[in-house]
Amino acid sequence: MQCKEVESMSKSIANTQNPANAWSFQRVAYFLTRHWIILFLVIMGTYVGLPFLAPIFMHWGWSGAGRAIYFIYSFLCHQLPERSFFLFGPKTMYPISAIQAAWQNTFNPLILRQFIGNPQMGWKVAWSDRMVSMYTSTLFFGLLWYPLRRHLKALPWWGLLLFLLPMALDGGTHFISDLSGIGQGFRYTNTWLATLTNNSFPLSFYVGDALGSFNSWMRLLTGVLFGIGFVWFGFPFIDQVFADQARISLARIQRPGGFQER
Repeated sequence: MQCKEVESMSKSIANTQNPANAWSFQRVAYFLTRHWIILFLVIMGTYVGLPFLAPIFMHWGWSGAGRAIYFIYSFLCHQLPERSFFLFGPKTMYPISAIQAAWQNTFNPLILRQFIGNPQMGWKVAWSDRMVSMYTSTLFFGLLWYPLRRHLKALPWWGLLLFLLPMALDGGTHFISDLSGIGQGFRYTNTWLATLTNNSFPLSFYVGDALGSFNSWMRLLTGVLFGIGFVWFGFPFIDQVFADQARISLARIQRPGGFQER
C-alpha cells in the first residue's frame, strides 16, 4: 500500500471518531508504525510456530487441535511425510519405505500426505522441511536485519533473483522428477550426482530425502537463501512505508497539549 493510500485511510478512520478517540487512534498507529517489527514477530512467529504445535498437541493427546493445524496447513504445503520432520519419535525423518510400511504401500502423494505419524514413529511437523527452512530463516534474518537496517543497503532486484534461483532449480527439478512417481525419479536416486562425485559419499547421501541426504541439504540451504533474499530485498521497502506513516501520525499528534515523541 502506498503512503498516500495509507494516509487517506488513516484520515477517513480518524474523521469518523470524536477528537479524543481520533487522538488515541493516531497514538496507537504511531506506536505500531514506529515498531512494526513487533507486528512482524507476532504474525510471523505464530505462522512459523503453529506447524510445530501440531505434533506437540498429538503427543499430548489433544488430537482435535493437532488435526486442525494439519488441516489448515494442508492448503499451504504438500506435507509429504518423507520430506517432513517428526517429533517425539526415534528418528527426525523417515524414508518413504518406512512411511509405506506404517501407512499404505503407495507412491500416491495424495495418500502419502495424509500420514501424520503415530506414537511409535512420532508426529509429523505440519509442513515440510523446505517450508520450515524458508519461513524460520525469514523470521530469524528479519530479526537480525532490524538492528542493522541503518547500515545495510537494500538488495537490488537482480540480487533477489540470485538468492531465489537455487530454490527454483531445486524445486523445479524435484517437480519434474516427481512426475515419474514419488520415490522413483532422478532426484530420488541422484545417480547423476554419484557419477559426478565418483561415489565419494555414502549411498544414504545420494538416495532419498532423509536428513543428511543431498536432497535434504538442498531443501534446507535453498530455504535459508530464500529467507535472506526476501528479508534483504523486501524489508527496506516495508520499513520505509511504515516510517512514512509514522511521520504522518506524529504530525497529527504533536499539537498543543498533544503527545510528544520521546
